[in-house]
This record gives sequence, C-alpha cells and structure tokens, in this order.
Amino acid sequence: MPYVNIKITKEGNVTAEQKAALIKGATQLLVDVLHKNPATTVVIIEEVETDNWGIGGTSVTERRKQQ
Repeated sequence: MPYVNIKITKEGNVTAEQKAALIKGATQLLVDVLHKNPATTVVIIEEVETDNWGIGGTSVTERRKQQ
C-alpha cells in the first residue's frame, strides 16, 4: 500500500480542485511507474504554516519579507 505525503506551505491560495489534482496525479504516477493499485494508494496533503518551514536557516515567512 503506497503512502505519499505532499507538504506545501499553508497560504490559503491552494484550491480544493488543485488538491484533488495533486491526489489524482500522485496516484496515477504510482500506477504508471510502479504498477501500484490505485485503490490502495494513500495520498496525504499537509499544509505547513510558513513560520514552521525553514530554508537555509530562515523561515519562509522571513524569506518572503526580504524579497
């Protein structure tokens, strides 16, 4: 049973339709590449606050303020 965890920053701009497309696409990728059963493939999307996501020692929130 494949388990896919997609993490994205939580900014309120990802629609339900986009999330559905991610779930469908990730599932299909596992079907196409690894011949996995889509009925047993689990896809989780986690939205992480930008204060809790760091790159190069700086939070995404701070990086965006600097840009």
